[in-house]
Amino acid sequence: MKAVLALADGKYFIGKALGAVGEVTGEVVFNTSMTGYQEILTDPSYHGEIVTMTYPQIGNYGINPEDVESRKPFLAGFVVKESCPFPSNFRSQMSLDDYLKENNIVGIEGIDTRALVRHIRTAGAQTGILSSIDTDPASLVEKARQAPSIVGRDLVREVTCAEPYQACEEVWQLGQGYGDSTAKPKSFKVVAYDYGIKRNILRNLTSAGCDVTVVPADTAPEEVLKLNPDGVFLSNGPGDPEPLHYAQENIRQLLGKVPIFGICLGHQLLSIALGGKTYKLKFGHRGGNQPVLDDQRQQVEITSQNHGFAVDADSLDNSQVKVTHMNLNDNTVEGIQHLAMPAFSVQYHPEASPGPHDAKYLFDRFISMMKDHKNKALN
Repeated sequence: MKAVLALADGKYFIGKALGAVGEVTGEVVFNTSMTGYQEILTDPSYHGEIVTMTYPQIGNYGINPEDVESRKPFLAGFVVKESCPFPSNFRSQMSLDDYLKENNIVGIEGIDTRALVRHIRTAGAQTGILSSIDTDPASLVEKARQAPSIVGRDLVREVTCAEPYQACEEVWQLGQGYGDSTAKPKSFKVVAYDYGIKRNILRNLTSAGCDVTVVPADTAPEEVLKLNPDGVFLSNGPGDPEPLHYAQENIRQLLGKVPIFGICLGHQLLSIALGGKTYKLKFGHRGGNQPVLDDQRQQVEITSQNHGFAVDADSLDNSQVKVTHMNLNDNTVEGIQHLAMPAFSVQYHPEASPGPHDAKYLFDRFISMMKDHKNKALN
């Protein structure tokens, strides 16, 4: 079946339908990862986006029920050069095409993804439409121009959990699967704000000995403090951080009262709560190969990233906030730390799986910060 991907600037690509038959709009972006397509499909940070994979063959190792990062796929659509119909892996239980159909995700294959990515890098990420119903390019371009932008929209409310819950899974091990932390002793109590949290973040926290309670994005700070946490985690999530005024204010009220660690959207929200501003990147950072300089350790980390907005370094009060990490590709801010209060954040994903584990030390840094804060409180 024919399918068409059209951009708001008039560019369009004709290919074959993949996954569910339908029509979706979203911001067209690209991810440079060679593996991890299942984690990308289920990362809530992609809500509202049509994701293009730059690696030409996707689906080779199939789909399994373990490698998911949330309760379902959240992205708007999926674009690949070639989808593998006959995956080969001992953990595989279905093909990519079947998985997309089962979850009602519209996709397209057989287009020149290299040309699409080059166009996005030149023209910038923009609103597009993917359809296997209407295949008239002119009609689709007009629909793309009328579709809403992700800028200024609160996408977090559409992906956050409805009720608080306990995270009990530990990191995956070959032959054992995910561990269960329920009966194990816990050293620290962490409240994690769910702005679109990935499960592997929670698994890393529980594996480090944390008792983790996940709460909805709009949970009041008084409710968080009633849980008597040793630390608060600010998660990743989709879209523009600027309209999330409730989240920014909640963070302001928690600052100084409890150690805070944020990643991705959580990093941007912490920066805004500390007086900073954010801006939209031309085409964002999405993939598992972003080089970042950790100025504190004077080491380069290869990191996994997924974001379309960045913190404006000049907007931060350098007498209160230190920029700790910088992206070596474009010199954008990748990490901050408050100089007086126990709060820090990074723009990338230290829990990456699959992906580089160079930044896993950040969970240990959070543990050390909670330990220090706890000891000061006791003394």
